[in-house]
Amino acid sequence: MITSATDPQPADFADVRATNLAVVLRSVREHAPCSRADIALSTGLNKATVSSLVADLIDRRLVRETGLTENRVGRPATMLVLDGSPYAAIGVEINVDHVIAVAVDLSGERLLSWRRSFPGATSTAAQAVAAVAAIVRRVVNRMAREERQVLGLAVGVPGLVGTDGTVRVAPDLGWRDADVCGDLTKALRDPGFPVRVDNDANLAALAEHRFGPRAGTANLVYLTGEIGVGAGVVLDGRLRRGGQGYVGEIGHIQLDPLGAECRCGRLGCLEAVAGIGAVLEHPALSPAEVEIELDEVVRLARAADSRTLSTLATVGHNLGKGVAMIANLLNPEVVILGGYYVPLAPWLLPAVEAELRGRTIAPDAGGCQVVASTLGYGAAALGGAAQVLDSVDSSRLPRVS
Repeated sequence: MITSATDPQPADFADVRATNLAVVLRSVREHAPCSRADIALSTGLNKATVSSLVADLIDRRLVRETGLTENRVGRPATMLVLDGSPYAAIGVEINVDHVIAVAVDLSGERLLSWRRSFPGATSTAAQAVAAVAAIVRRVVNRMAREERQVLGLAVGVPGLVGTDGTVRVAPDLGWRDADVCGDLTKALRDPGFPVRVDNDANLAALAEHRFGPRAGTANLVYLTGEIGVGAGVVLDGRLRRGGQGYVGEIGHIQLDPLGAECRCGRLGCLEAVAGIGAVLEHPALSPAEVEIELDEVVRLARAADSRTLSTLATVGHNLGKGVAMIANLLNPEVVILGGYYVPLAPWLLPAVEAELRGRTIAPDAGGCQVVASTLGYGAAALGGAAQVLDSVDSSRLPRVS
């Protein structure tokens, strides 16, 4: 017989109430404008409990009343919507040549979006932490001037990030075993809000799941198309991390053992044959040069240049092989192409979809669709803010001031 080490413990009343507050807050976010009776119906909580919880959320300025509606049977009802005006969530993305910072309010409205040049490819982790801390302090000061309380900070890094926030290896940045989360918390002098560090593809997937056109899709995969290729995986409505947090390194699945050399030192990785280096045929280009060259590729593709179209078709077929692997393993409803893949999507998608249909064992590719992201290059930063808001939805509510 298997027994637990400790007997089950009764839940603390405060824990139950915090959970119920989060349930009501999520209900308002998903159904606003809605009444207290609507919330009771959608959550299964009784009306008296809902009234008490709503009063608490109003005190915390997370929810506000927005007048009466008469477009219903019975007496007019007071409607509720999200407030959240005193709060902000911050997300940051570190990349090889820039840092992006985003702040949003409780409803996801962007309060600021900054992009700053940063020599990430030649900087140490300590230098990156100092640069990010300086930017975050500016964001926090800006929020303070607007009388907003910062709920948390999440930072995206292109690499393997452990569940403790340690960057185990980030090939694009040249980092190994960097305690970015701990060092950043110290650099911010224990800021009074939680700090997290995560893989950039994970955060971009969260951004799509919360803010993108496919928001709420229970099973989606986001493929980064930056200098590297990685995947953020949402299954059954939850981000999946694996045993140590290393899910999604699809860029280093070998497609061709005789293919081009990857930056990881292996041959024929998906990243080597379907990443931006394969498109430009100049894998050693700097990020600034990549954007210039990418614009030229788009121009040539629009002009129906045969060599450019052939290259894009080849890359699209290779990318499609990777997408088909994802579809066979995970059966997502949608695979979203981000980063540099977005401007190239009109020419990549036909080949990707052909490979997906031809290589997926389930009928109709298991219902999987492939689309281009609409969130822009700052998706991971926006996803960092989304991660903070998710923590609020999970009952980590701000205290009453």
